[in-house]
Amino acid sequence: MSYDVLGAGALNYAPCRYGNSRILFRGPQRRLDAPYVGFIGGTETYGKYIKAPFPALVESNLGVNCINFGIPNAGVDVFANEGFLQDAALGAKTTVLQIVGAHNLSNRFYTVHPRRNDRFIAASPLLASIFPEVDFSEFHFTRHMLNILFGVSPQRFDVLRHELQEAWVARMKLLLRRMQGRAVLLWFAAQAPQNEDDAPANPADVKGPLFITRQMLERIGAHAQDYVEVTASDKALAAGTEGMVFSEMETLAARQMLGPKAHGEVAATLTCLLRGSL
Repeated sequence: MSYDVLGAGALNYAPCRYGNSRILFRGPQRRLDAPYVGFIGGTETYGKYIKAPFPALVESNLGVNCINFGIPNAGVDVFANEGFLQDAALGAKTTVLQIVGAHNLSNRFYTVHPRRNDRFIAASPLLASIFPEVDFSEFHFTRHMLNILFGVSPQRFDVLRHELQEAWVARMKLLLRRMQGRAVLLWFAAQAPQNEDDAPANPADVKGPLFITRQMLERIGAHAQDYVEVTASDKALAAGTEGMVFSEMETLAARQMLGPKAHGEVAATLTCLLRGSL
C-alpha cells in the first residue's frame, strides 16, 4: 500500500506507522501514550476520498483523541492477526470496530494476503474440485473471483458463501474476545443488514458488507460492549461524490463510496453514544 506519489487532485492521507506494525495507517500520527478512542475498520473507517472521515469528526465533536486504524479493503484477518491492532484496542478507552465483509478472509476454500485481505492468493483443492471448469490462476482479487464463481453456478456457490459466513462469525468472536468486551460494533453502509432469507445471493447485488446478515450480527453481539447501526440517509446517498477528493482516474471507485454527508451521520450517532461512556 503506497501513497508516496499522488496524482493530480488526489487526497494526501499523511500515511504513518505505529509501533512495529507493517501497515500504513491514515495520519496525521497520534500519540498512543495519552487516552484515546480507537477506530478499527475498512475503507469507510480509513475515509478514502474523504477529507474528514467519521473518526476525525467524532474527535472534533468530543474533544477526545481519536486514532484512525482503518485499512482500505480490510477483512477480519488483518484485525485478528495484526498484534499491534489488538494491543491498540486494549490500550484504548473504547474501540469502534466497523463491520466488514466476509469475503476478504482465508478459509477452507481459499487464502488471502495476510495484510491486504482483498488480494486472492490461492484456491484450495476443495474449491478447485467444486469448480473444476474455473482457472483460479486468473484471479487477483476476491470480489472478482466471487462474482465469476456465482455466474458459473449459483447452486455450488452457495456452499462457498456458507463457509465464508461461518468463518467470519468464528473469526469475529475470537477478535472480540481478545478485545475483552471493549469494542463498539459499527454497521455503516448504504442499506441495513438483511435477514438471511432476504439477503441477495449474487455478490454483485449486495450494497453493504458482503454476506453479513442480521443473524450473524446477533451471534457476535454478546461479545461486544455495544452495537451501532447507521444506514446512510437518502439525502446522503443522493449527494454522491459531493465534497469528496479524488483524481480523474479514481472517479469510478469514488462513486462506490459513501460520501462526507454519510460520514457526518455516523459521526453524530457515535458522538451521542461515546459521550455517555467516556
